Amino acid sequence: MRLYGACRFQVEYAMEAVKRGTTAVGVRGKDCIVLAVERKATAKLQDARTVRKIVSVDEHVCLAFAGLLADARVLVDRARVEAQSYRLTFDERPSVEHLASHIAGVQQKYTQSGGMRPFGVAALILGFDEGGAPRLFQTDPAGASSEWKANAIGKGSKTVREWLEKNYKEEEGEEAVHLAVRALIEVVEPTSKTMEVAVVRAGDAGVEVMSEEDLDALVKAVQAKKEAEAPAARGGMQVDS
Repeated sequence: MRLYGACRFQVEYAMEAVKRGTTAVGVRGKDCIVLAVERKATAKLQDARTVRKIVSVDEHVCLAFAGLLADARVLVDRARVEAQSYRLTFDERPSVEHLASHIAGVQQKYTQSGGMRPFGVAALILGFDEGGAPRLFQTDPAGASSEWKANAIGKGSKTVREWLEKNYKEEEGEEAVHLAVRALIEVVEPTSKTMEVAVVRAGDAGVEVMSEEDLDALVKAVQAKKEAEAPAARGGMQVDS
């Protein structure tokens, strides 16, 4: 009983690490899946390329995380090894669901083993299966795995999730990208310096991480669309003079 109580508290501490992590948003579209993540400010002398919140697990699957960077690195390495092992064993690429289940299984194992603590990481895993179906999964420190149309993790997740619940539509192409960025702007300053966006498209296109120039143009377009929609949202409201 005492061991169970200690494990429960450790999972709660891991969940708290996730809540303090930078925000990550995943949006599933009809023909693409989008990840938009908050980019943490780096030290002036630090190489920003060494701090990535979006990483490739396989050529068709990528992952974003919120929580402890060192813990996330271990999970990503485990997932990459599993992806390559699956290819060698079955001569085909692993499904997104398989990799999400594997990551969740590793996380769950660390909640019940002596001498180890739970991973202080939640992850969004996304990609396309062989049939061309877009998939988006979330795992948490307790080892639970669930599939979503759109979701957010990290410190701003509650605000973003509430916005997505009101505004989510299964969009195509650039509209899905706009939706993900618009959701992240709810909690992050709208600039390429504070966010990173990756798009996974159907087929063999792989994972496309947007450049700062493209992201700046996208943010301006999203902001312009947001401002254009504001008067319409206020339509019908009368103010007495």
